[in-house]
Parts: sequence; structure tokens; C-alpha cells
Amino acid sequence: MTALPSLFLSHGAPDLPLSDHPAKRFLAGLSSQLPQPKSILVISAHWQAEVPTLTTAARPETIYDFSGFPQPLYSLKYPAESDVELIEQAKALLEGAGMPVGQDPRRGYDHGTWVPLLLAYGDADIPVVQLSLQHSGSARRHFEIGQALSPLRQKGVLIIGSGAAVHNLGTMMPEGTPAPNWAIEFEQWLDDNIQARNLDLLLEFPKTPEEARQAHPTPEHLMPIFVAMGAGWSGGHASRLHHSYSYGSISMACYAFGREVETNAFN
Repeated sequence: MTALPSLFLSHGAPDLPLSDHPAKRFLAGLSSQLPQPKSILVISAHWQAEVPTLTTAARPETIYDFSGFPQPLYSLKYPAESDVELIEQAKALLEGAGMPVGQDPRRGYDHGTWVPLLLAYGDADIPVVQLSLQHSGSARRHFEIGQALSPLRQKGVLIIGSGAAVHNLGTMMPEGTPAPNWAIEFEQWLDDNIQARNLDLLLEFPKTPEEARQAHPTPEHLMPIFVAMGAGWSGGHASRLHHSYSYGSISMACYAFGREVETNAFN
């Protein structure tokens, strides 16, 4: 079986499915650019635990981990089933790399998981397992988590890190507001160093670059990219699939690692 790429998807605000944003159109066309996965493993910025932790409910519930959005958003569901085999494989790979692993039978899919999947795989007919970030884990630690999980790509598992390339909720502006220079500069730093494969520099985040403190007042929304990066870095290919901004300063940039992916008309 040909290895799938690993992906980093900027999931944006929870109301993305109700919008007409370019990122929504990109995500809606994403599955047509990829081989059909057997199952999906999502690492969301919205779940952190002391150790990497896997959802184990047979059909995790849809979590509305936000407030103040239009009522129709709260009627959206993502009723995907879990995958016992994937849980066992991910656990074995992480433990084989010397990492303790947790399991949570109560945790559901937060919006970092169900928002992009609702758009890209709207039928919810592919099994999904969610994996937490490691609380206070460094960029390098999350890269190592991705490296450990990389063999799953050969088994038909699509590994998705879901966060935001730039995420500072305190600087949000009305939709359509031009992105500020500091956001553009940080995103350019990220893209330049991904394309140049400057791994050591990337893994210094959030100490480097200076713009990181404003682009990510807290680091969790960029940490999923390091998992995706670790899972696909040895494949030698990295590409930006999409580029746009939402609510002024939220970067919706999306990346593929490990295998070339054709971008669609909405990138």
C-alpha cells in the first residue's frame, strides 16, 4: 500500500462550516485530492493531556467546546465510529518509542476534529480516532510523536494535525480584514523553513522567531503541525496546500508532508 501523506489543517473558527470562506471550499475539495483512507487519526489543538491520550469510545460524541455562535452550528454532528485496530496500533507504536499512552473512553470529537472532517469527509463513514497533544510538550516532543506514528501511513491511516498556523484570538477582526504584518511575517517564517527543511530551527518554536509570541500567545495551536511533520518528514516532501486568513489574523494555511498532493481550484 502506498503511504498516505500526513496533513496539517488550520481549522479556523467553529463557524467555518456555515461560512463561504475560501478555506471552507478548500477543505470541501480536499478528499478528492487524496487516496481514500482506511481510517483517520486526528491530533487536535483543543485537547491536551499529561501523556498522549487516545479516544476509545465506540462512537465518540460531537463536542461543542465553544459558545456564542449561531444556533445552527450546535445541530451539526459528526457521528464517525472509532477504530479499535488503529487504537491498538497507535498505542503500540508510541509505547515502542518509549512514550506512555493514555486512553479516554469518555472523550468526544472536539471542533478541531469535527470541523475539518465535516467538510472534507462529510459522510462520516471513515473511522476516526483522536489523539491528544502532550501538555507542556515541546515542538520536538510532538515531532517525535509524529515520527513514532509514521508507520500508520503505510497502513492506510490519514494522520491529521489540526490547529492554526497563526492563532491569536485577542487580535481577531471582522471577516475580510487584511492580515496584520506580524501574522504575515510569522507565517512566512514557517513556510520558508518548512520548504528549506530547516528542522532544527522549526523545532525551536516558540522560542524562535520573535513573531511567535504574538502569532501564538500560547503554543498549542501550532503543536499539531509538528506531529504531522514528524509523521511525514522522512518522505522528503512538504507542500503548502492552502493559504488564506480568517477574522483578520487567523492563518488558515494547510500543509502535506511525506507525499505530494495535488491542490484543487480552491487553494
